[in-house]
Amino acid sequence: MLYPKAEKYSFDHIRDRIMGPNPIKLLEELLTDHAIPEGATVLDLGCGRGLTSVFLAREYGFRTFAADLWIDPTENWRYFTGLGLAREQIVPLRAEATALPFAEDFFDAVVSVDSYHYFGRDPAYLGAHLLPFVRRGGLLYIAIPGMKRDCHHALPPELLLSWTPEDLDTLHDIPYWRAILAETPEAEIVSIREMESNAECWDDWLRCDNEYAVSDRRSMAAGAGRHLNFIAMVLRRR
Repeated sequence: MLYPKAEKYSFDHIRDRIMGPNPIKLLEELLTDHAIPEGATVLDLGCGRGLTSVFLAREYGFRTFAADLWIDPTENWRYFTGLGLAREQIVPLRAEATALPFAEDFFDAVVSVDSYHYFGRDPAYLGAHLLPFVRRGGLLYIAIPGMKRDCHHALPPELLLSWTPEDLDTLHDIPYWRAILAETPEAEIVSIREMESNAECWDDWLRCDNEYAVSDRRSMAAGAGRHLNFIAMVLRRR
């Protein structure tokens, strides 16, 4: 796959901010032919260190709310302003995914890259904690790491070189996620599919020198990637 938007950002730029496989390449594929209206107000849920939020604001022109529980919003704000973004374009905040501090029907869309699998496995999460903040007809674009086929009954040893069974319990296949999403009738499943973006995004992450990337190299070098994928899910609030 080609990434004309993501390739504007040098590896030196992304290396210090990514927290897993390259999120802006994942985001660019996720939003291919997207239906979010021009100038939309968008929640970047689980934005990490803000790279995806910058991408949404600069490359798509969305007014972006950059929400994360673990990253200091002041740190992200300094990053945003250092790139010339203004408060009218992007708003950093600390937020718990199950206690979002917004008005109902506030967002035109929600985007979430590499985070929804941590909290969205609860079948009640979507309807109780996220969907109310999206206007009717609004869209949710979600990209998560997954498995080609669930193998929790007999985890391949190469996966366990870097991750514990508890770590891997956040990763599942498309049928698992389709069943979870179907528990929320207010959310129409527009599409759910395996993404093309996988090996290249992993390669970018494994080139990083932080301890998590270094640890992940053991499993990936042993062939763990053949069990893994990324899953793109598009939903519409009815």
